[in-house]
Amino acid sequence: MKNNHLLIFSGLLFATLLASPHAAASNWPSWRGPNGNGTSPEKNLPAKWSTTENVAWKIDLPGAAGATPAIWENKIFVTSASGNELVLLCISTDGKVLWKKPLAGGNKKIRNDEGNSAAPSPATDGKHVWTFLGTGDMHCFDMTGKMIWEKNFQKSYGAFDHWHGMSSTPLLVGDTLYQMCLQMENPYIVALDKLTGKERWKVARESDALHESRHSYASPILYQDGAERQLLIHGADYLSAHKLEDGKELWRCGSLNPKKGYNKFLRFVASPACEPGLVVIPSAKNKPVLGVKPDGKGDISESKSHLRWRRGRDTSDVPTPVIHDGLLYLARENGVMIVMDAMSGKEVYLQRVHRNRQRASPVIADGKLYLAARHGEVCVLKLGREFKVISRNVMKDGIAATPAISGGRIYLRTYKSLYAIGK
Repeated sequence: MKNNHLLIFSGLLFATLLASPHAAASNWPSWRGPNGNGTSPEKNLPAKWSTTENVAWKIDLPGAAGATPAIWENKIFVTSASGNELVLLCISTDGKVLWKKPLAGGNKKIRNDEGNSAAPSPATDGKHVWTFLGTGDMHCFDMTGKMIWEKNFQKSYGAFDHWHGMSSTPLLVGDTLYQMCLQMENPYIVALDKLTGKERWKVARESDALHESRHSYASPILYQDGAERQLLIHGADYLSAHKLEDGKELWRCGSLNPKKGYNKFLRFVASPACEPGLVVIPSAKNKPVLGVKPDGKGDISESKSHLRWRRGRDTSDVPTPVIHDGLLYLARENGVMIVMDAMSGKEVYLQRVHRNRQRASPVIADGKLYLAARHGEVCVLKLGREFKVISRNVMKDGIAATPAISGGRIYLRTYKSLYAIGK
């Protein structure tokens, strides 16, 4: 990212549930990592580096994008713009391009330097890799680069009308890909068979949101608590939870864009964060963020019994929050970090980390939080209730992609290059 329109994410991007112990230990199969929540179990990661110090290798990319790399064992998958074209690269973990595949033409730049059509991130399960683009093109390749299937969402379901480009990253769960398209006209959610691209179900996702507030640049997220699983869809003034099997809506929560003083330009960018018993619902533009219990039915917008807490201001806009060890980390789009008790919503601290735009989402591993700022500085923060910046690492190039962590390394995707940070 989110992933990744605005080069967001996640803005933006692919959250994946993977049961393989090897995957959980060393792979980064989606933009939110092996656990689908922005955390990794990796240890012994570097805390300090530069463009030359602690760099295993660096490879130039054909163009800019905000897509986070997907990593499985010794292969890294990166989508990128290449002039007017959009491409997928497979790069080995020793820094060599193994193959490069054209995906689509018609790349569009968004708001000058904010994004392009390569914003959504790829995902892999170790046997295949899936890509999605702002053009609506989705592809499935095997690990050798052979295309298995392709599909264009605009041809199948109608034109996109997002003002800042389609950037939602699909979610891979088991043998199904889930994608959301929340926009002014024809908002929907669709589930596809991952090996054939065949539609399993498609449902409308309506709301009473108005004007630009109907747009969403967030990505679908999986909530899981034991056997209970829900598909979380965020945008158009609401977060809604759906059954994975058929898309049926289970519950929804609004009150993010109150009718009194309604903001018709309140598009959502950050995706929700969750852990068992809690869904954190961000909004945008300094509007509320909520902590809710995910066991409701119907519209729980005004349900006090399902609301754990509500924070009225100083909230995140673009970066997706991350929860770890009972604490919620909210990175604001202006470089401010807010840490809260996840279940109570009580503020632990609010501190400025940097004074630049923040587009990439924070990630956590090895007792540290990694925050890649838009101007290229990657700040490493100590986890916990004490605010401490461990290091500031200047990459001398813009960053909108969320870092990926795998095999004892941090993979940083800047606008120009891919860096492998570590041994």
